[in-house]
Amino acid sequence: MSEFTIRLARPDEQAGAYHVCMKTGNFGQDGEPFYREDPDALGRIFVGPYLTFEPELSLILDDELGVCGYALGAFDSRNFYHRYETEWRTKLCAQFPKPTGDPATWTRVQNVHSWYHHPDYFTPEPYELYPSHLHIDLLERAQGRGFGRRMLEQVMDKLRDRGSPGTHLGVSMLNTPAFGFYAKLGFRELIRVGEGKDGCVYMGKSLRNY
Repeated sequence: MSEFTIRLARPDEQAGAYHVCMKTGNFGQDGEPFYREDPDALGRIFVGPYLTFEPELSLILDDELGVCGYALGAFDSRNFYHRYETEWRTKLCAQFPKPTGDPATWTRVQNVHSWYHHPDYFTPEPYELYPSHLHIDLLERAQGRGFGRRMLEQVMDKLRDRGSPGTHLGVSMLNTPAFGFYAKLGFRELIRVGEGKDGCVYMGKSLRNY
């Protein structure tokens, strides 16, 4: 029987967390078949900046096999995105040129590399009510055990203790199982952006009465 541990992330665990991001990178399902040419493509956006800029809000779940999940938070989303723009993205763009040719022919990796050059800094309104944001992924072996709820609750506790009035997160429209999970945690839909595989549902939760 596996023994799981929830704790703050360590600097040397970036590789393990990037792996989790890749393995859940197909709308919540295994993304490895799509990212073999660059397994860290997603992690450079959705994991690395949080471990670097918000280490006190970065939780890791591990077992005897290694890192199997994470829950990440940003206290002030606009400040976080400013740091990403000025301290992180320029390095990505220098290392990974913008893909050329017809976007309809791009691989998943090329699409992600294009995001390095055209980042999405969208934050749902009213911003003053939901300025923080969250991001979570768990490998299959860690799912269905209550760890996702526990990790998000711990990050939200930290946000609330620091004075955040509320938090939001984005869910792919194709990741339908996630909607019920977040609703049970008290999140409600704020806005839908885009459609289909490019669509995102933003959900928010007040921390004032949490």
